[in-house]
Amino acid sequence: MNIPGPEPRADGGAGAVAAAGGLHTYQLQLHAEYGPVVRFQLPGADVAVSVADPVLLEATAHIDKRPERPFEFLAPLFETGNLQVMPAAEHAPWRRLLLSVLAGRPSHERHFARFTTLATELADRWAGQRDGEPVELQKDLTALSLRMICAYALGGQVADPDAVVAAFEDVLTEHLGQLYHGQERAGRAQDALARLRATVDRVVAAHRSGGRTDRSDLIGTLVEAGEDPARIRDTVMVMMLAAHHTTGVAVSWALHLLGRHPDVAERVADELDRVLGDRSAPGYADLRRLAYLEMVLKESMRLYPPGPYGARETTEALTLGGYEIPAGATIFYPIWAVHMNPAYWPRPDTFLPERFTPEAVAQRPKLAYIPFGFGPRSCEGAGLAMVEAELVLAVLLKRFRFRPAPGHEVVPVERFVLWAADDIRMTVSPRLPEEVPVRARP
Repeated sequence: MNIPGPEPRADGGAGAVAAAGGLHTYQLQLHAEYGPVVRFQLPGADVAVSVADPVLLEATAHIDKRPERPFEFLAPLFETGNLQVMPAAEHAPWRRLLLSVLAGRPSHERHFARFTTLATELADRWAGQRDGEPVELQKDLTALSLRMICAYALGGQVADPDAVVAAFEDVLTEHLGQLYHGQERAGRAQDALARLRATVDRVVAAHRSGGRTDRSDLIGTLVEAGEDPARIRDTVMVMMLAAHHTTGVAVSWALHLLGRHPDVAERVADELDRVLGDRSAPGYADLRRLAYLEMVLKESMRLYPPGPYGARETTEALTLGGYEIPAGATIFYPIWAVHMNPAYWPRPDTFLPERFTPEAVAQRPKLAYIPFGFGPRSCEGAGLAMVEAELVLAVLLKRFRFRPAPGHEVVPVERFVLWAADDIRMTVSPRLPEEVPVRARP
């Protein structure tokens, strides 16, 4: 049976993607018109198939190969090969090593106080905004998430963390500029990349001369495992890349939704007051008690997944919903379309955190919600990202109310992550203006 989809175009599909405003919205359109399995054209892929049904996705969950062409733009960041497309045999042990650190409570707990300090510094700065002057959520929160991941990956061993942040932003701006706009700033970016590599090399060297590390230290764990210093450096770089936008963007979209649903925001505030009392920030153990806050974050990532799609390459032929998918095909995971599938998400456009009560979750297929992907190429830092995002939301929502900036339109666009075209501008006001926020307890 032939897979349904649009007629072939002479431009290889590039025009259709551009006309839709990006691949994520194009996939939404394709699935609305052709159903859960769609064949479509994409430059660089001879056969591209998009699958938006969570039950059918189960048959692809074992695939541990990424197509190389879509990830080529990342290759200049690495010296030991593109870590995003490394072969399965090499990827599996590397992934296990990363998960042993990134997914563990010791790692999260060790860095929690520093994360809290960084989030509180941003809240203090926002508290000084002139009345009515909006903040730019994505600009400030992505900068915060980059500072967090620098603190996590490099620890306190960097003399000038702000310089590291600035250098990484130079590198990222060049690569994303080339990807989306054809911009060229190679000289500046290459200098910044050289500075970043030298910085990470110094941290790696310090670990190599030290003693045994614990399970919460990423670089120390990679050193102990005998990883090559260049591979360790590349691992830190890819972590910074993955975490730079995603956590900040997720928090931004959550605040955007809460600003438009003040009843939900009040329920979050009530939970924070009940759990934290007069404290302005949670402790690590408090996060598990902030159940409604977690539901809000998950629902916001359903509506606005930071990474709107993933991709795998079939290593053998398989059958999906009666359709034959050949070996070597690129299978796209249209995360946004999966999250908007009305068969599993009634009224999919509506913001309903209650979708994530334990009872509601149990009624859906496992892969109906995949903000971090799934299978052997899912995000190793998913647990860390949730800790960071919940902490930042708790700090901000304990102190502030957020309202949409008058006259500002928020338009989602594809920029490596699901971005907003002109940022998300909101006004912030103190929740309890008569009280001075109490600093987080150590």
